Amino acid sequence: MAINLQKGQRINLTKENGTTLSQACVGINWGAIEKKGFFGGITREAVDLDGSCILYDSNKNATEVIYFGNLKSKNGAVKHSGDDLTGDVNGDDGLDNEVITIDFSNLDSNVEHVALVLNSYKGQDFGTIPFASIRIYEGTPTNVREVFAKYDIANDASFRGHVAMVMGVFYKRNGEWKFNAIGDPTKDRKLQETIETVKQQYL
Repeated sequence: MAINLQKGQRINLTKENGTTLSQACVGINWGAIEKKGFFGGITREAVDLDGSCILYDSNKNATEVIYFGNLKSKNGAVKHSGDDLTGDVNGDDGLDNEVITIDFSNLDSNVEHVALVLNSYKGQDFGTIPFASIRIYEGTPTNVREVFAKYDIANDASFRGHVAMVMGVFYKRNGEWKFNAIGDPTKDRKLQETIETVKQQYL
């Protein structure tokens, strides 16, 4: 049974069978914006959302950023599926447009926080983007085995007027990884600004 994450909720990375999740995927899904044309037709405006993963050490310094321009961490523990420049153009196909895979067992030992952020590359308002959502699951980008958490963006009015957000932060506590579902929009316009916002406000 998936959990609908609420802002500020913290969850253990424990599967239904009681074992700890060692690898997780973070999937981001969204659609192109539909607009009515002058003659009654429907046009679709491509939406380019960018999911990114930032690794921070115990001093809150960003050691690596995995995003559309750098699809893999140096040791391969974090991987990005690649940049989606349009979103779903024919309605929700049920698949994630971008997926970030995290192998906690292979993260460098100095990594204490793994932050997940979302930026609207073209500055398109989150409030106008159809069915935007996040899910955290066990599996691979093409094989969802067990969804253990979901987070809804499209139906949260607090994202209207914003183009960046902090999805959440995985953090290590007593050698175990946990997840803090933040879900806060920020005033940032660029990824570099969001990286600094996470450091200053969420670690």
